[in-house]
Amino acid sequence: MSKVDASDPLGQSILSEVLKLPISDRVDLIERILCTFDKADPALDLVWLKEAEARLAAYRSGELPGVEPADVFADD
Repeated sequence: MSKVDASDPLGQSILSEVLKLPISDRVDLIERILCTFDKADPALDLVWLKEAEARLAAYRSGELPGVEPADVFADD
């Protein structure tokens, strides 16, 4: 599969045609393109689920302190 570059003629042509679409069609196209990327890995999802559950249990038991949202989103 060739790389589509918005600066080359093919890329320009594709982009021009896409921008003519109604926004709902562009959103649908974006969603369809995103679905072509990495698929979910059930085994990895299970690992993250167990980690999230362990962290929640640790927080609820007082073993793990909470973090203020301002601290989470602060620029270091």
